[in-house]
Amino acid sequence: MNRGPLNGVRVIDLTQFVLGPYATQTLGDLGADVIKIEDPGGGDRQRNQGKPPVNPSMGPVYVALNRNKRSVAIDLKTEPGKRALKKLVRHGDIFIHNMRPEAIARLGFSYEAVAAEKPDIIYVEAVGYDPAGPYAGRQAFDDLIQSASGACGLGALTDKDAPLKPLPSVIADKTCGLFAAIAAMAALRHKEQTGEGQFVCVPMLETFTGFLMAEHLYNQTYIPPTGKYGHVTTITPHRKPYKTKDGWLSVLPASQAQSLKFLELGGIPNAYETERFLSAPKGSRVDTYYAMMDEAALRYTTDEWMLICAENSIPAMRANEVSQIVDDPQLKQTLFETRDLPGEGAYRAMKPGLRFAKSPVAIRRDPPQLGADTADVLAEFGIEDGAA
Repeated sequence: MNRGPLNGVRVIDLTQFVLGPYATQTLGDLGADVIKIEDPGGGDRQRNQGKPPVNPSMGPVYVALNRNKRSVAIDLKTEPGKRALKKLVRHGDIFIHNMRPEAIARLGFSYEAVAAEKPDIIYVEAVGYDPAGPYAGRQAFDDLIQSASGACGLGALTDKDAPLKPLPSVIADKTCGLFAAIAAMAALRHKEQTGEGQFVCVPMLETFTGFLMAEHLYNQTYIPPTGKYGHVTTITPHRKPYKTKDGWLSVLPASQAQSLKFLELGGIPNAYETERFLSAPKGSRVDTYYAMMDEAALRYTTDEWMLICAENSIPAMRANEVSQIVDDPQLKQTLFETRDLPGEGAYRAMKPGLRFAKSPVAIRRDPPQLGADTADVLAEFGIEDGAA
């Protein structure tokens, strides 16, 4: 049975919080054997966030970020623990952590130390800032990276008086986690071609700023600049869903004909020839158009519009509030899955979104209790009593 395109790849995972676990879960979803190394005294610090029904160390964010992994509890402050991890490293393909470099070095697992155990290891280190810059070595958390990257200031692109604040998501961590997984797979490809392992650094600020500003550098791209920052299509104040009879709908007509058709279906025929539109000053006709779209959307319910727009080839999609996502007809069928989490009961899992025809991805392992796999993994590699 195929078990994902990374079947046969072993990941030694020393990550916690969000960035690292999201990266290693991605690798696990793709078929890698992820061995999550945790401190026996409490494990991943994300374990205790939220309200799990039974075990306080099985918090909902931890559960969302740690499927397809095996948990091994090892005290890396002890010599037996260090010896155990060194032996695991010898059987690994990827070693990944998101500690500060000096902290991992104090434990004895810098790149040089790990490569001494496994010369062809792929060593992925996620840090806050590129070591070549003046912020090197500073602590980094999602809010700090959102602040420095400009994410906190995106609101000012649409409202000059908007206060600086982070986007309501741990988006810098998750984005950089994906880049860490991409980097690990690229290094695997290099290893296949050359036999060489290597050190891979994933600096959060540079990685996330490049992701965020791909469109927003915009007319500041050229030197000298030709205009302002901000991608005009994404920062227009009209970029928002429309209120329907009972909910919300996003509509993105791809042509004037589609716009006219939506307005006609909404009870405003020949919209561009109406007195209301033609009498509007040229500078305010855009506002008039969107006001008509607002009015037209109110004619039907969201479900009715979904059907009508599909029948008339008008690009549209229901706009869900967060509380509605689990009942969305598409996501209910393709993303969410009810599973049993041993010791906790039923839980709502989100299946991997990728689809592979020949090497399918799936949830093979539910998020593990702290140290649930310690005995099995140590026995698998001939490690007795936590010592190599």
